[in-house]
Amino acid sequence: MRLEPITWDRLTDALADRIAGLDTADGGDWPRIGIDGAPAAGTGGLARRLADALRVRGRSPLVVDTEDFLRPASLRFEYGHEDPESYYGGWFDTGALWREVLGPLDPGGAGRVLPDLWDPAADRATRSPYVQLPPGGVLLLHGPLLLGKWFPFDLTVHLALAPGALQRRTPPDDRWTLPAFARYADEVAPEAAADVLVRADDPQRPAWAGGS
Repeated sequence: MRLEPITWDRLTDALADRIAGLDTADGGDWPRIGIDGAPAAGTGGLARRLADALRVRGRSPLVVDTEDFLRPASLRFEYGHEDPESYYGGWFDTGALWREVLGPLDPGGAGRVLPDLWDPAADRATRSPYVQLPPGGVLLLHGPLLLGKWFPFDLTVHLALAPGALQRRTPPDDRWTLPAFARYADEVAPEAAADVLVRADDPQRPAWAGGS
């Protein structure tokens, strides 16, 4: 796979142009974009850049963070606060993401998306109101471990960090999650699975592949 240097501004514009001209795979009204990567890769920053660029192009974006769809603490910490296996398979409420975020954007769906579900600090439901996404609106779902779950994305972007960069850029208190990302790399191979690969080892000098 050939990687080409690019700036974040050029990358954002190229992705926004591609998304704005995207025909959904299932004929639905709302393109669903998955931006995958470890927290240290900064998926939220790219999602927000894309949201701004899509607004300029006349599209209504909705940014959803998987960190707002964590499961309750009693389930996340069943095997301790620093268990990589639990983080890999049990921290994120994939059922709620299907039901409340991705499913409503199926063809014939209502287009009403729940933007967040759980406040991990308070360990309770956020009780946020649903957001009505207009026809042509774009869902930008970002966070870790998104690929390999058969989510119905129309375009996937993976922000990749080499193991050394991932370790350096992950805060010490969160480095217990690193084995989960090593397992993800082995089992899902996100760099090959994503439609667009962005190498973000140097946060100021990204490179990308899959832009055609």
